[in-house]
Amino acid sequence: MPKVFLSFKAHCLLLMCALFVSAPSIGRSANLLSNPGFEFDAAGENQSFPGWVPYGPNVYSEWSGTPHGGSYYVKVYQNFINQVNHTGVYQDYISGPGAAYSADAWAYAAANDSPAGQNNAWVEVTFRDANANILAIYRTAQINTNLIATGNFATGQWNHLQITNQYDINTFQVTNTTTQLVAPPGTVFLRYQVVFQGDGQYSSGSVYFDDLNLARTSVAPYGNMNIVWSDEFNGTAINTNLWTYDTGSGGWGNKELEYYTSRTNNSYVANGFLHITARHESFGGSSYTSARMKSQGLFSFTYGRLEWRAQLPCGVGLWPALWMLGTNIDSVGWPNCGEIDVLENTGTNSFMAQSSIHYGGDGTATYNFFDGGAVTNFHTYTLDWTTNALLFYLDGHLFESQTNNWGNASGTSPFPFNQPFFLLMNMAIGGNYVKNPAQSNINAGTVFPAEVLVDYVRIYNTTDPFRIAIAQTGSSVVISWPSNIVCRLLAETNSSPSGMSSNWFTVGTTNNSLQIMPVTGSAFFRLVTP
Repeated sequence: MPKVFLSFKAHCLLLMCALFVSAPSIGRSANLLSNPGFEFDAAGENQSFPGWVPYGPNVYSEWSGTPHGGSYYVKVYQNFINQVNHTGVYQDYISGPGAAYSADAWAYAAANDSPAGQNNAWVEVTFRDANANILAIYRTAQINTNLIATGNFATGQWNHLQITNQYDINTFQVTNTTTQLVAPPGTVFLRYQVVFQGDGQYSSGSVYFDDLNLARTSVAPYGNMNIVWSDEFNGTAINTNLWTYDTGSGGWGNKELEYYTSRTNNSYVANGFLHITARHESFGGSSYTSARMKSQGLFSFTYGRLEWRAQLPCGVGLWPALWMLGTNIDSVGWPNCGEIDVLENTGTNSFMAQSSIHYGGDGTATYNFFDGGAVTNFHTYTLDWTTNALLFYLDGHLFESQTNNWGNASGTSPFPFNQPFFLLMNMAIGGNYVKNPAQSNINAGTVFPAEVLVDYVRIYNTTDPFRIAIAQTGSSVVISWPSNIVCRLLAETNSSPSGMSSNWFTVGTTNNSLQIMPVTGSAFFRLVTP
């Protein structure tokens, strides 16, 4: 799995020390947007935009004319009502304070149908908190009669627009121009949005958009959010300081058919993955076995960004889940303890992933793959949990937001999602969620053993910057780094001047500092997370 690191070179010669801080070079990053060229839209003119959320009545997927690339593009125009109105499409992507991006788009207006009157069109990136409040705004130039008249937007051809204008969020006036769109403090996600602002005077004109782009330019994907807890499953056995088991049968309140065990037949670590394995075998009066792992009594947390990278199996009756329960479940019971399902899936539909909350009431949403993906591939499932919101992402794409709509007889909002929760990972066989298939159908429609593979579980929070500090103390040098970030110090003493070498080794320390006695020569150090 990829590792993120920062590096520096510390040259120690007698009592002299020089420090150089560097980061990996950044080229043009991959486009973070789903369906950026609208090539996954349904055939013909329609209002189906996989990966995008349309708003306003007059936004259409088009195939006639001349797309900038591929076969499709999006057309937007105003609502023809007597008030200012907005039409377009948007999608939300995970972010964090200090993360930086570049963004651009291609736009086209026909000479005989360009924006008239006071109509305006543009593309923007807004950084938002967990409740979608805008914290910062960046936009392209506004496509209108003035931009066209001055020759800064040519009709009848595609124009490349960079998102470079920073706006004041209160006055909506341009305050700065920049190629780096930086997420301010409090950022949880960003919104990339196509906007057509109708003037409320029935003015004519439309604009086409195609090949939209959002690229990250910062090294750290979440800016100043860093890993504060993780299990990477890189060892040879399950860490019993972090995980224990529910064992037994009886349906678990859901009419499940498996017997959960703590055997290595059903859960083990190998090749950098946790394996949760369901088997078709007679055990304890059940016809199937599996594992239900949990951190109850060992680890719990309140608020943060939880990231699970996993691969799920498919098959009749399979019900894999990565989820959380309130630590007070033994005293208040379910659902008053609260439940957060970061991911669950019915094994007969590998093209969907579902996330839900349960608390007496319920909230749920489903992510539907459209680009050839499926839960049978590795994906990253993420939860943002704040004091008044729960946001769910798949591979960084926000698809569900639950905000302040909970509370029950045991307490008002934000109860029960304002207290510690523990983690669970399991794969059930049969049960209500998968519509209780007959065992004969399960046996015929599923290949056993069936496995959930978990690459890692990580929790992020905003921390001190992920970097090494250096200070001279008497005749020695002390390097230190944040204690609340999951990371390791690596060293290399025979590196090239660039510090790029394969001879790095982990420096074992009992705390987050290392004292170095000055000697003739050089040494190189870097941090690796997790």
